[in-house]
This record gives sequence, structure tokens and C-alpha cells, in this order.
Amino acid sequence: MTPPITLTEGRLSPDQIDTYWQDGFLFPIPVFDPAQTTVLRTELEQIEATWREADLPLPLNMYKRVNAHLVMPLVARMALDAAVLDVVEGVLGPDLLLWSAELFIKEPHTTQVVSMHQDLTYWGMGETPDQVTAWIALSPATVESGCMDFVKGSHKNPILPHNDTFSDNNLLSRGQEIAVDVDEADKTHIELQPGQMSLHHGQTIHGSGPNSSDDRRIGLAIRYLNPNAQQKVADRDYAILARGEDRVGNFIHVPTPSKPFAPDALDLYARIRADQAKALTQGATESLELYEAPGQG
Repeated sequence: MTPPITLTEGRLSPDQIDTYWQDGFLFPIPVFDPAQTTVLRTELEQIEATWREADLPLPLNMYKRVNAHLVMPLVARMALDAAVLDVVEGVLGPDLLLWSAELFIKEPHTTQVVSMHQDLTYWGMGETPDQVTAWIALSPATVESGCMDFVKGSHKNPILPHNDTFSDNNLLSRGQEIAVDVDEADKTHIELQPGQMSLHHGQTIHGSGPNSSDDRRIGLAIRYLNPNAQQKVADRDYAILARGEDRVGNFIHVPTPSKPFAPDALDLYARIRADQAKALTQGATESLELYEAPGQG
């Protein structure tokens, strides 16, 4: 595995920031120590056990995979942790918005993959540098367990054509994949130990393979914005003010959840999911399960 980078008082150095902008990604970055990470994973798995069969408007997996930070205090707490924000600030500056957070979980010995794609293709924000994704490992992310693969420098491309496969074996909402072949030799394996984090640009081509290991591969993908980012497709968009100030006002500010799946949080979640669907489903030729209203499909 690649040795973890050394932070300077918890922050990225100028050289590390330059590497991010040159490569389109940076890893592995230590943010949570092993003991903290064990506690976080245990709390997540307790939530799963408690709420898996609960009478929620949507299946639990939907909440984990779309805007989990709106209904799960654990996810919001991780996304707003000072150790994480101190690193992200090096890329986006002191004013930070938390736009979304998604749990990507691959069970052991399963074949689900994430096809090679660029995140910004379906966010409705166009090509913008005012975003970054932080991906935090809660279990080992290795080649065997299906870690992410990044294509170095690919963020310097425009948003490229993508095809929607709608594959049941793909963790992405529409099985989207970039409409160009990516040579295996061009991929960098983003192996992470529990508690480590990677950063990547929304135009960086990336994906991940199946989990052939004996453990779950648990990762939290957190999407941060600089307030200068703008939603160009949906009529409204939402974010949590994570740090600093929002002097622009392109996003409606929302609160963090007070407890798991609280009624007010579920109502807010449904409203935001419906509003964001206009951007996240643009151009889809089939319905997308992750964004269907309850009772549809």
C-alpha cells in the first residue's frame, strides 16, 4: 500500500495541494485513527441492524446511498469532522458546503462494481473546480476488496460522453460509464486503510471492481462545494454550511439531523430528493430506482 501522506498540523501542504490539482486526486490521507474508525463502523452497523426492517418510507439502502447526511447523524458527524474539513479546505478554501454524502458498501464475495465515470456528468453543475469528493474508508479498501481506481490527469478533460447501462451489477444509479476505453495501465489503485481518506475531482475518471475479500468494503463518499458552485439544471438545490460563510447564496441551507430518521428529517429528505432528481436523472431513458418517489416503480 502507498504510505500515508504527512499532514502539516492536520492540513495539506502547498506541494500536496499542487499534486491534487495536477493529478486530479490525492491519497492516502489519515483522518481517523484505528480506534475512532472501529467505533464509527460499529455505530454504522448498529444503525443497519436497527433500521433494516423498520417501517421507513423508503428502503434503508436508499437512504444510505442518497443524501445519507440528511437522515443519519453519524454520516453528518463524519462529514463535518474538523479533521476532514481541515484537509478539504486546502482544495476548496475556507468556505465549505456539504452537498451530499453516500455510503458505498460492497459485501464480501460479491460482484458489484462501479463503472468508470466522471462524477460531474450528472450533478447539474457543469464543469466546475468548485467541488471535491472525500472518500473515507471504514474497512480496508484494497484491490481485492474493490478499491477505487483513478486515471491520473483525467480531470483536465471536459465532461466526456457517457453511456447508461442500467446494470443490476453496478452500484451507480444508472450504471453510467464513460464511452471510452480505459487501459488498465492508466489506472491508479486507491488502496486505503480504515480511517484513511482520498480526495478526487469531479471530472477525474474513476471506478472500482468487485469485492472478493472476506470483509465488507465500506466507504463514505462526501461531496463538498465551494459556495461559488451553481446548480444549473434543477430549480433548487440544497447544502449544509460546513465551515466559513456563504456569501453567494446559490444553495438553500439545511440543518443536520438530530437523530436517525427523525420525521422532520425524512420530510426534508423527500423534498430535497425530489428537487435534485431533475439534475440527477437528466437524460435517463429508464426510471432510476434511487430517485423514484415512494410507491413508484
